[in-house]
Amino acid sequence: MLDVERQCSTLKPETFLAAACRADMQRYKIEIAYDGTNYAGWQIQQNGVTIQEKLQSALGQLDGGPVIAHASGRTDAGVHAQKQVAHFDLAQPRDGETLRRALNAMLPPDIRILSARRVPPSFHARKSAKSKEYRYFIWNAEIVPPYYRHCRAHVRKPLDVGAMAKAARLLVGERDFAAFAANPNREVDSTIRKLSELTIARRGPEIVIRAMANGFLYRMARSLAGLLIRVGEGALNPAEAETILASRARTARVPTAPAEGLFLWNVTY
Repeated sequence: MLDVERQCSTLKPETFLAAACRADMQRYKIEIAYDGTNYAGWQIQQNGVTIQEKLQSALGQLDGGPVIAHASGRTDAGVHAQKQVAHFDLAQPRDGETLRRALNAMLPPDIRILSARRVPPSFHARKSAKSKEYRYFIWNAEIVPPYYRHCRAHVRKPLDVGAMAKAARLLVGERDFAAFAANPNREVDSTIRKLSELTIARRGPEIVIRAMANGFLYRMARSLAGLLIRVGEGALNPAEAETILASRARTARVPTAPAEGLFLWNVTY
């Protein structure tokens, strides 16, 4: 009951009574994929259409009242998801497959529900997550194919993947990643994260940066990619990655890589 009450407390007074805030509501977990090109990110905001807005609108129509969807984490404008995870409570229970099909019939084609199932009320998409994996895709050639223009970061200058890999190895571990937070003044409990994997792989003109951690700071994944691209271009020595990390200060040496190359790839529970 307490979790339901907390959810209801976030609603505006005029919508509180309309929401079916009852202890018998059923919680659902969904896996959702989306092309973030046309969206201002996950979270609802005043300026711009968002993934959360589209999902909650569809859920509200299905359930007959306001529904709040909680994601495993926010994605920025233009960022994609191969598998985002979210949860929500419905007053009108239905089986997962029926819910998945109904939502996909209502959502735009650049947002797809991959799976839906009932879960215990204790499940929380963000708080229950153990780790997240992001992948950053770079097209390292003079010309990027038109069909990749919204899902690959285009870098014309040849990148030294070996140097990028050396820098990446220096960043792995449980460290203070304040230097890789785009907004150092943003309030967070801690800037310490455990980056368990940071690897670079090349296949022809495509380079993929794979980052796995127990959590990511605001724009941390794109900042890691931005630093590694600078190392690959020769603008930074691989050893400087550790110096920058130790400084705990965000500077121009750590650019935020373009949003279109980033995918939230997986969330582990």
